[in-house]
Amino acid sequence: MALRTTSGKHEDFRKGRGAALNPEGRFEKTGREAFDDGWAHDKAENERALKTQIIEEKAASIISRNNSPDIPFTQSINPYQGCEHGCSYCYARPTHAYRNLSPGIDFETRIFAKVNAASLLRKELSKPGYKCEVISLGANTDAYQPAERKLGITRGILEVCAEFNQPVGIVTKNALVERDLDILARMSRQRLANVFISVNNLDHDIARAALLGPGAPFASGARVGRCRRTGGGAGGAGDSVYERRSNRSGAASRV
Repeated sequence: MALRTTSGKHEDFRKGRGAALNPEGRFEKTGREAFDDGWAHDKAENERALKTQIIEEKAASIISRNNSPDIPFTQSINPYQGCEHGCSYCYARPTHAYRNLSPGIDFETRIFAKVNAASLLRKELSKPGYKCEVISLGANTDAYQPAERKLGITRGILEVCAEFNQPVGIVTKNALVERDLDILARMSRQRLANVFISVNNLDHDIARAALLGPGAPFASGARVGRCRRTGGGAGGAGDSVYERRSNRSGAASRV
């Protein structure tokens, strides 16, 4: 488990991170707990921001399929595992346990990037028996998280989808989606693409506590408008719990 984050006091918040803990994964046989033995520790080390490590890998397959009646899509692609956005409430955190990593700090500092995603998708869509259904892009972790700016894996996937007239749906918090409006607008005009900007609250105090990477809430609302004006087929996706807490002043009506 060489990639585990072990430095610093186990229970303290780290600068720029959503998780305060780095607990063992659910499949580990042993567990660790922070304990202050009275010895002096390096305060500067504990306060230092943890760097994100991007691990590039070649996946064996790229389309995940499900037949659950509770999920509104049957196909999905996740270009990245782990997410640097570090949202404290993210339901995808436990998936890092399958790599013997923690759902805490590891999830947001150890990002696995499927660099061969576009080529795998091309092979999949070229199969004679492929059944065309909407692909949900980034259903587990955000397809436009910071690593995408350099790697461009999501854009490569969209280029293949556009070539094959493959319909896609995207949910993201990140402004980087606007980079790909040239592709998305073209697909949207053919009714092949829908983009939903996740706006889980409209309160800046809540946003600072729960959302580290995606930006200010009202900026997300403006992002929806820009995508729609360029033909990107965009909408907003809200979270009911945070929405109720943040709309006491009628903020939603101003977006």
